[in-house]
This record gives sequence, structure tokens and C-alpha cells, in this order.
Amino acid sequence: MSHFLYVNPYKDCSGICVCMLNYSQSNSFHSKRAEDLKRDILKQASDLGKELPTVLLIHQMDGHEGAWTILPLMRDFSVTYGRNSSWIFFCEEDTRIQVVKLLETLGRFDGSKEWFLGKALYDEESTIIHHYAFAENPTVFKFPDFAAGWALSIPLVNKLAKKLKSEPLKSDFTIDLKHEIALYIWQRGEGPHLTPVPEFCTDDVNSYKVEHCATTFSNFLPLCGEPVKKEDIFVAVKTCRKFHGDRIPVVKQTWEREAALIEYYSDYADTSIPTIDLGIPNTDRGHCGKTFAILERFSNHSSPGTPWLVIVDDDTLISIFRLRKLLSCYDPNEPVFLGERYGYGLGTGGYSYITGGGGMVFSRIAVQKLLASKCRCYSMDAPDDMVLGMCFSGLGIPITHSPLFHQARPMDYPKGYLSHQIPVSFHKHWNIDPVKVYFTWLAPNTEESLNGKKFEYSREDL
Repeated sequence: MSHFLYVNPYKDCSGICVCMLNYSQSNSFHSKRAEDLKRDILKQASDLGKELPTVLLIHQMDGHEGAWTILPLMRDFSVTYGRNSSWIFFCEEDTRIQVVKLLETLGRFDGSKEWFLGKALYDEESTIIHHYAFAENPTVFKFPDFAAGWALSIPLVNKLAKKLKSEPLKSDFTIDLKHEIALYIWQRGEGPHLTPVPEFCTDDVNSYKVEHCATTFSNFLPLCGEPVKKEDIFVAVKTCRKFHGDRIPVVKQTWEREAALIEYYSDYADTSIPTIDLGIPNTDRGHCGKTFAILERFSNHSSPGTPWLVIVDDDTLISIFRLRKLLSCYDPNEPVFLGERYGYGLGTGGYSYITGGGGMVFSRIAVQKLLASKCRCYSMDAPDDMVLGMCFSGLGIPITHSPLFHQARPMDYPKGYLSHQIPVSFHKHWNIDPVKVYFTWLAPNTEESLNGKKFEYSREDL
């Protein structure tokens, strides 16, 4: 997701290390976008007539499975850049940087002190993805919107590197990196808060609002040629008998019509839906047995020419219409495993995985390589998404992250974060009207016809 830039006190580009972390990924689509941005930054620096900055792409940094989580790299940053730099600047592959304005912006701050700079996000309500942190007043804690870029002064980098050397990372899971990094830097009040910087922006580069901005963001849904055909995506919905009556009708009212090929997999064959009983009993925890049965069925029985498989839960809300556009940018002849990325044990040799609730997208070749590997569930009720992450990691097949997939509901994310997204999915029906959420956030048009009626909702209500 990010690069970094280091800036010396003389406002010379030679002090800038731009490192594309997180969304700089080894998948061919993402690596090309990262390289394009790198070239643009270097050209701007060259046009200034200054020594060129160092631009680092995270997927090219060897030996760091968890490099996208950034903190494991702090010691390397401190050793490599700690003496001849003032700042490390991070951004995503869709962030656009005005190098001159960025240098001017960072020049306002004393680089010899500890600074954590960014565009501030905050929770309006405590949320599960942040473990209900600051439940009494979640608005008090600010964390950076990575899309706008964010910066650490070298003294703070050195401090973090020293802390990480003496106290290794303890958290098992990486869920929302921007929030977790801010918490780690804050250190329960011993470290700096995020300082909001108005020049770090997420408005589109063509917006009238960006005249003062050092950064902007390309907030459009990627489209690389024609959208993938409906018939090229096979959709598998995981369900069970107890949810046939309440969750499946929501799917049929909302996004089912967007899918040409869809099957419902359950522990009970219900001809009214219809569902397919895979012979796998329902489990209360993970659904590894069911998911691998779906993968086997897709590989051996379902639409043999279909290049893409999407596995969703029965309470996933998804836009197949937008997914078709997004998938136009990926090569189905590559092993692709796409969705919202989480991490497990990445500070101690763990793995990344695609969290299942937001939807998991597989190219057929990825499924074939997985099944050929014999990597399987260690128990039928193991967490399927984590087992898949472990298997693909062992195969050397990268997890491809897209922030357009969401494991939670719209209300669980800051409004500022969603404001520059065109989302592909959300998850959970808890305390929401899922039909309303779909037609507000995910339907092909904000106004959609349903049973002859027009529906139009405000996102502010959700």
C-alpha cells in the first residue's frame, strides 16, 4: 500500500525515501501500478534538478512475509536511513504525490523531533474491527488514512526500532493496520499522537479542492478493458439450514440477479432455493470442510471453462457488477487469491490470509494449484480463510489485497475512509437493514428498482 520518502533538512530530494508498502504487491497488475508511480516520483525529482530520492517497493523487499504490516521493517529503516534522512513517507499505489509541495509541507516540521503525520480518521462509534477500543469516546483517537500518505520523522523511526528490538510484537492478528500502527506508536500516551496535516488529501487529482494538496488519490474503480463477463464468474454461497429463511431471501432481493452462475451450499437440500447438500455437517466455528468441498466441486464439476470463483457467506453483501470491472485488471492465467487481507503471527513467521466474510476470489489456476498441493483442513471446523492463507503461503502464491472488500458493515468504518472508495462488498446483517445497505452502497446505481418501487437512501444514515 505504501512507499516512503525520506527528506533531509535542506529540502533536497536526496533525503527522500519513498517506499510503497502494503498495496505494492507482486501480482502483475499491482506491480505495474507501483512501477508507474515510482517513475512519476523520480521524474518529478529529476525535473527539480536535485539528487534523486530512493523509492522502495514493498513487494521487492526480500525476507519479509509481514512487510506490509510496516512495523517489522522499522529496524531496517533505522539502520539504512537513520543517519542521513529526516523523514520516511508512506503512500499507496493510487496515491498521487506533488513532490515540491510534499517537501514544503514536511519542511514546516522540525525533523529532529518525533512526528507522526497524516490525514486523520476516527471512529464515530466503537467497532469490532478495532476491538471496541476507546469505547467511551472513540472519536478521541486519530489514525492515518493511508490513501493520503503518512510520514514518520527519523527520530520516531529510531525510537520504534529500539522498542521493537527489546519488545517483539505481541499481537497475533493484523486486522486494520492503520489503526494498529497508530496504537503502537501512541504507546498508551508515551508516544506521539497523529498530527493532522491538511496537505495530505484523498480528493481526486482533478477536484477543485486540491490546490493546496501535496497528495491526492485516484478514487475510481479499476477497469482494464471490458469488464469480465457474468458467465466467467462462478459464485458459491455458504449457508446452512437455520439461515435459509432469513439470509437467503436478502441475497435474492439484492445481488443474486447480478450473478449468472450461482449455487448455494448447505447442510440440507432445499429445493425452494435451491441449495446443494455437500454432505458436510454445519459447524458453529470455522467452515474449512465445507469450503474445501466447494473448491473440489468447482475444480471437478462446476462450469469447467469458468476462470473465476467467488466464495461468500450468506450474509455477505457484494456487487458482482463492480467485481466484474475489478477482475478485468487481473490475469486469470495467474494464481490469484483476492480479497481483504488480514495477517496472523506476522511478527513471528506467520502468514497473510483473505478474510472470508468480505468474499474470497480465486482464479481457477489458484484452485488447481491448491488442490494439487494436498494442503487441507487440520479439522472440519478449522477457520477456512486462515487455512487457505496458510496453504497459499506455503505454495508461494501471494495474497492479493483489495481495500474494496470489507469484512464488516459500513457503519464499522470511518466515513472519511469510505468516502474515497467504490466498495465491492460488506459483511454482516447485525443491527442494519441489509437490503438498504446494498442499494445504498453496492447496487449498480444509487437508485435501483425493486418490485416496481424506487429506493434511494443516504449513506449518512448507515
